[in-house]
Amino acid sequence: MKPPLLLIGQGSNDDTGAAEFGRFVHRLRCRLDQTAADVSGGYLEKSAPRLSDSVASLVARGHHRLVALPLSLSRTSEELPAAMAREQERHPTLMYDYGRPLGPDPRVLALLAERLADAAAEVPGARPPEPVAGVRPRLRAVPSVPVDEPPAHIEPGETAVVLVGEGSTDPIANAEVHRVSRLFWETHAHDFMTVETAFVSVTPPGVPGGLERCRRLGAKRVIVVPYLLFAGGMLERVWAQALAYGAGHPDLDIRCAEVIGDCEALADVVIDRYEEALRLAQGVSA
Repeated sequence: MKPPLLLIGQGSNDDTGAAEFGRFVHRLRCRLDQTAADVSGGYLEKSAPRLSDSVASLVARGHHRLVALPLSLSRTSEELPAAMAREQERHPTLMYDYGRPLGPDPRVLALLAERLADAAAEVPGARPPEPVAGVRPRLRAVPSVPVDEPPAHIEPGETAVVLVGEGSTDPIANAEVHRVSRLFWETHAHDFMTVETAFVSVTPPGVPGGLERCRRLGAKRVIVVPYLLFAGGMLERVWAQALAYGAGHPDLDIRCAEVIGDCEALADVVIDRYEEALRLAQGVSA
């Protein structure tokens, strides 16, 4: 039997995000059950289940080695090693290997492109990215013109994209989001004017700042693409900031996509990270 997979989330005071996290853990449990691998999930803080409870449950079921995988789009925070060290103090027989964060995996970029495609499909002349199997397209628009007026003809070259990350006090994590914006533009959004980077909180530019830069560059339409895994309060803040900016700039067509979300393609990336961690662990032990 393979070591269990322990998915680790940062945690927030957000029931919606926690519910989607739970559904994603269940999806992986169903997938890995075919290979006799247990799956659990826990949060570092705030949300339930807590990491300590999930580890205790796995140990109680007889697991003493596991793969700890941060369910994150950016690099691992310093909190995770400290948290796992505390778990080893509580459970002296516990051993674990780390899996890499999801990061800008090509399949993650393809999922972002799927979200962008929902909005790009309404842009005359744009080439929508290839669809991702098993993913339901989702989009919420920020109305900037009366709904009874026909949409203006806007070329892809007049359309900009704002990729929105969470924002962090860690400059390296913020720099990674800028890197993702560039990768996304080159691989999936090169038909558009630009892909600008913005953040929900902590560090500038915020969503309004990203939108303003696009406006000043001459964009007539801007598509906001959240670089977020699951729905919840963070996504609502992205939409709220875009709505507030759009209210003051009615001539700019602003559209907001949804998050990556719980889906099979995201599960594929996580399972590959899990298998990679197992191979590396076997190589070290050999």
